Amino acid sequence: MENFLETVLFLITTPLFVIFIGLEMYVSNKERNHRYSVAGFWENMYLMIVNTGLDLLMRLFAIYFFTEILTYRAVEWNEGIAYWILLFLFEDITFWTIHYVDHYVRLFWAVHITHHNSEEYNLTVGLRSSLFEPLYRFIYFIPMVILGFKVEHIFFAYSVTQLYGVFLHTQYVKNYGWFDLILISPSQHRVHHGSNVRYLDKNMGMFLNIWDKLFGTYEKESEAVVYGITKNIHSHDPRVVVFHEFKNIAEDVKKAPGLKAKFMYIFGPPGWSHDGSRKTSTQLRKDAGLE
Repeated sequence: MENFLETVLFLITTPLFVIFIGLEMYVSNKERNHRYSVAGFWENMYLMIVNTGLDLLMRLFAIYFFTEILTYRAVEWNEGIAYWILLFLFEDITFWTIHYVDHYVRLFWAVHITHHNSEEYNLTVGLRSSLFEPLYRFIYFIPMVILGFKVEHIFFAYSVTQLYGVFLHTQYVKNYGWFDLILISPSQHRVHHGSNVRYLDKNMGMFLNIWDKLFGTYEKESEAVVYGITKNIHSHDPRVVVFHEFKNIAEDVKKAPGLKAKFMYIFGPPGWSHDGSRKTSTQLRKDAGLE
């Protein structure tokens, strides 16, 4: 049943994406505000297609893993309203956790940076997925499976929140009014894509913003957002877009003095350096008097 619902979900949202992306491109072109470029558009489409193919393969593996290998279930649920509410809450905080790790562990930042290294911000950036994240994402959902949530239900909840997330990638919607109190809005997600010091590593949520408020990663949009990363790559070459941070890590590890420094260049926070020549987002905010 959930596979059917997921199919219906994609059948409904796909034409909506096409319509809204077309409208956004039309308005952007009419206003001549350069929110779209031909190279950026095709780059985003390429990354979406490759990611989707890999994601489908890994979903098949995850289904096999969760049904044939990891068979223990701590709870047998009655699939009522409470079950579905808890399912979406657990899925949402699981995504927040994935996203937080992606931003604070450099190896995973090297994967996730693909979603951030565009200097444009439009609906197609919402489709610009991190290529290799499907290879390990399912690991984060192991606790949910052990707690008794069905694999197909988890996939459905994940699809719903991710599709919602695509529509956050726009500069044409300011906020959701009162709904901003609990939901991630386009304004809040614009902050997440900002390279401004005050915006770095903020607003990790995809659907609810309560996790950001609880864990201190919430930030309102208070100044013009500078999109991209702190050191932009200025390239649309997919090889550069996907692999540039892995290359940077390899160079840092090669030059690092000792095993501890080598370890930190891989698993420490982005911006960490053994000699203080670079700074993490936390250090940058402290220097700017923001923490």
